[in-house]
Amino acid sequence: MDTKLTLKLDRAVIERTKQYAEQRGVSLSEMVEAYFAGLTRSENTARREPTGIVAELAGIARGVQIDGSAESYADYLAAKYA
Repeated sequence: MDTKLTLKLDRAVIERTKQYAEQRGVSLSEMVEAYFAGLTRSENTARREPTGIVAELAGIARGVQIDGSAESYADYLAAKYA
């Protein structure tokens, strides 16, 4: 059930946020609701999705076989920078 909420915010913040929402094709109400939902979600049940560069790189090495241990990598670095 949706309920009306009245907030007092700085006018400039409201205008910037309206532009931000419009550029992303969402309403101000949807943005506020999503923010509050995320803010109040329990850490135990929250599943954080990667964002930014992490999201872009997620899974990039899937299926890659890593051959060696930390020691062999240390040896590699020592040889490379010797």
